[in-house]
Amino acid sequence: MTAMREGADEALATIPARSLKGSLGVGSIVFMVVAAAAPLTVVGGAAPLGILLGNGAGFPSLFLVSAVILLFFSVGLSAMTRKVPKPGGFFTYVGHGLGRPAGLATAYLALLTYTAVQVAVYGYVGAIIESTLKGLGGPDLPWYLYSLAIVVIVGLLGYRNIELSSKVLGVLLICEVGIVLALVVAVVIRGGASGLSAAPFLPSNIFSGSPGVGLIFAIAAFIGFESTAIFRDEAKTPDRTIPRATYIAVIGIGVFYTLASWGIVMAWGPDGVLAAAAKDPANMVILTTFNYLGIVGETVINVLIITSMFACVLSFHNVLTRYQHSMSNVSLLPTRIGAVHPKHLSPHVSSLVQTATAFILTVAFAVLGLDPVLQVFTWFSGLSTLAIAVLMAVTSVAIIVFFARTRSDKRLWNTVIAPVIGLIGLLAATVIITVNFPMLVGDVNAKGAPVFGVASASLLALVILLPLFGVLQALYLRAKRPKEYEQIVDAIG
Repeated sequence: MTAMREGADEALATIPARSLKGSLGVGSIVFMVVAAAAPLTVVGGAAPLGILLGNGAGFPSLFLVSAVILLFFSVGLSAMTRKVPKPGGFFTYVGHGLGRPAGLATAYLALLTYTAVQVAVYGYVGAIIESTLKGLGGPDLPWYLYSLAIVVIVGLLGYRNIELSSKVLGVLLICEVGIVLALVVAVVIRGGASGLSAAPFLPSNIFSGSPGVGLIFAIAAFIGFESTAIFRDEAKTPDRTIPRATYIAVIGIGVFYTLASWGIVMAWGPDGVLAAAAKDPANMVILTTFNYLGIVGETVINVLIITSMFACVLSFHNVLTRYQHSMSNVSLLPTRIGAVHPKHLSPHVSSLVQTATAFILTVAFAVLGLDPVLQVFTWFSGLSTLAIAVLMAVTSVAIIVFFARTRSDKRLWNTVIAPVIGLIGLLAATVIITVNFPMLVGDVNAKGAPVFGVASASLLALVILLPLFGVLQALYLRAKRPKEYEQIVDAIG
């Protein structure tokens, strides 16, 4: 046994350094997390559905509501990043506040969240590329071949230095934001369909239709902003960079989505936007762009919707590889996954694992014959929306408990008031999402009311089973492998 242990130690000694390094500034981190939110994908996909299934002309107001809730959450999150200077993100903070078993439960729920949203977008981008190329007279190939090609390209970029991904994401993000702002300016100059107004923010429109369903689409649009802490080890002066990047991401995303969706409502008019969304939600924004920016604008936005989805999956790939890297370094995942490339200084093994995961899941969806949009995208984006709301709510509780116990930060606003307000908002959102979850995955009765069927029940089970696995793993390590459990204590507790 001693010889085997010495051999293992020698093997570990050959593994490259396990600490990530870099000099990412506020701008680079903001680019990556905002790209994960996929601005043009949200404006072109989520906004029309939020208008149609949510509260119609009042939908832009829900982006503001979501931004306010998440801004309160960010206050406590930023305070926590200063007191717990580790890159593990949610699982690190929950481990500090609520104990290692809860921390491990959160770690697996985070992996589920980001994996779900990533594979959802892989399905959607494959379908969009398929239809676009077919419309241009290109080859009629199945969607999953395009999805798998994107998986490989993302894997190659994720394998290399994080600065390369940051630059790619920065260019794509600027193009996305540029075309949307050009559309909004064109709508303002022409005065919209029936004049410019603040109609989307009137109480009569905010509470019309189904604002609860609209809130689901609005909150889903922010997924990714909270991942700023994951890049702590690669950030320049992280105690300042991470909080600033977090605040800028939340405020920037909230303002941009509110402005963009307001522009869409004005383009069709408060009285006509619901009918336009009902007629063709998938192409509503493309048609809007054609009406206000002509054929050139329509072509540009069609291309940028594809690049927006690419930026989204690349950003989430980087987030996932760093989550796996952090978990590996505390023995929750195989040791090798925590290795860092000697040249690129990237978690290259973790990147390969994540690429393989996405590849295998995409192949599985293809074999099962799932529709890339109505099933892959809708089901798994709904799953990630519920999981992220639960993650942030649990993290809010952990932040409140941590500061109440340690008294390491006596600022009442940062450690109690703001986190409690954020927690109330997140709990309300979690309840709303859960109640309406069957509708997101297509489990409805003949009257269109949500019912918990096989699809919704199976996906909801993942939100319970994976965290449960994390708790059981923690209890097992504490009882059977206490030294490894102590490693977790040193890292997150």
